[in-house]
Amino acid sequence: MTMDRVFPAGFHFGAATSSYQIEGAVAEDGRGPSWWDRFSHTSGNIADGSTGDMACDHYHRVDEDIALMRSLNLNAYRFSVAWPRVVPGGTGAVNPRGLDFYDRLVDRLLAAGLVPYATLYHWDLPQPLAERGGWLNRDTCKAFADYAGLVAQRLGDRVHSYATLNEPRCSAIVGYQEGRHAPGERDRGKALTAAHHLLLAHGLAMPALRAATRTAKLGIVLDVKPYVPADASEASAQAALHADGVFNRWFTEPLFRGTYPADVWEGYGPLVPDVRVGDMTQISQPIDTLGINYYTRGVVRSDATRPFPHAVDVPQPDSRYTAMGWEVAPQGLHDILTRLQADYDLKDVYVAENGAAFDDALAPGPVVHDPERREYYAAHLQAAARALADGVPLTGYMAWSLLDNFEWGWGYTRRFGIVHVDYPTQRRTPKSSALWYRDFIAAQCGPSGAGG
Repeated sequence: MTMDRVFPAGFHFGAATSSYQIEGAVAEDGRGPSWWDRFSHTSGNIADGSTGDMACDHYHRVDEDIALMRSLNLNAYRFSVAWPRVVPGGTGAVNPRGLDFYDRLVDRLLAAGLVPYATLYHWDLPQPLAERGGWLNRDTCKAFADYAGLVAQRLGDRVHSYATLNEPRCSAIVGYQEGRHAPGERDRGKALTAAHHLLLAHGLAMPALRAATRTAKLGIVLDVKPYVPADASEASAQAALHADGVFNRWFTEPLFRGTYPADVWEGYGPLVPDVRVGDMTQISQPIDTLGINYYTRGVVRSDATRPFPHAVDVPQPDSRYTAMGWEVAPQGLHDILTRLQADYDLKDVYVAENGAAFDDALAPGPVVHDPERREYYAAHLQAAARALADGVPLTGYMAWSLLDNFEWGWGYTRRFGIVHVDYPTQRRTPKSSALWYRDFIAAQCGPSGAGG
């Protein structure tokens, strides 16, 4: 991609992280345990037997990491607030030192010229709430709304954008159906109940956020991807449609239209959640902005032996794949952005996560060379620029991730960062993708990275 200016003045170029993946300090300054502490300490759950106890030690290295962001010309930073650091019991007593940490973080970001994007839930549920049923318990929805309002009262309009939840689909399906994330259950009915309660928690939190802010943009972050049939058969076309319904529309339709998609509701049959009077109105109240996380597309064929949506992924022999086994498909970012815009007439949207894991090696020298990741970012930024040119109101792009980090069930065996972290020493080393991104931002915004 050329360095010609293709993004407008005021566009936010940043990077994203999440609390449990980078902060460490899991038992310091009043933080309580989360269900990820419990899950990662349970033998067999994490690929390399690791935990997030130390992670990237960001809790103690905030100033170093902000200086690193500025050196890369970033003008925005998406972080998440750890619920168990702020309200250790999930409800009840507030931990002032937890709030102080995020208060200082926001002040330091602003002083460094970085626009703060805060996500209020990136999967680290307080353990006491987990023990009372987690997202299967409707009371957790109200607890989240109270916590969200508390954080917004403290951070206020210094935060540019608040997202209630990160990837409710992943929280529910990977945690309650696939068992690869906390709480590690394998029950599709429970996953659908959790998904509904997560959406309800978002809906309950919105009034609390609005009461505490005036100018901050309020919304949610969804993981999305387009699905295409692998062959010309009608069966595979239906499988792609229903896979899209399970992955995308099960979450977008309640948020934007106040209903679950009829074809998916029918497909789930008796597993559908208990939807009570008023739930869908609460879930579908207007949002100011939508964050989307995009990594890959889905290419599927029909397989009648599999449960609904009767779809199976089909590897593409001519495509490149990341270390996660995900196809590199930058056109899909353009396609999903334009499709969401056409379907829901979005007023503001930003790419909250986009990135790739590759097998990076720390060679001698000041830079880690990762040409595959550099090419990934160049192609996806080009796709984002095309979506913008096609009328999508795109206002920001956050690379995932700023740092190599604790990659959930993969532990430290997968590296998504534009900055290499040597975990034993915590030494940070920018990768060549980071330096490319730095120069790209300079070409778009000027050398300060000021996006307005």
